[in-house]
Amino acid sequence: MIGNPFDPGDGTWLVVVNNAGQHALWRPFLDMPPGWRVVLRDADHDAALDYVERNWTALQPARHSKPGATR
Repeated sequence: MIGNPFDPGDGTWLVVVNNAGQHALWRPFLDMPPGWRVVLRDADHDAALDYVERNWTALQPARHSKPGATR
């Protein structure tokens, strides 16, 4: 691949989440960093961003969130 693999464009994307509840877009051909798990596969860039916007509403890591706070 030429260029930055994280630039929006053609191809599929993953949405990954870590134990702190933080979300990230990831390319399926890259090694997953330790501590992250896949929550959405085979999405285009817009669908992956939409998933993150709908599911990661508290930008603080979960360990810093107050009890009862929405995520």
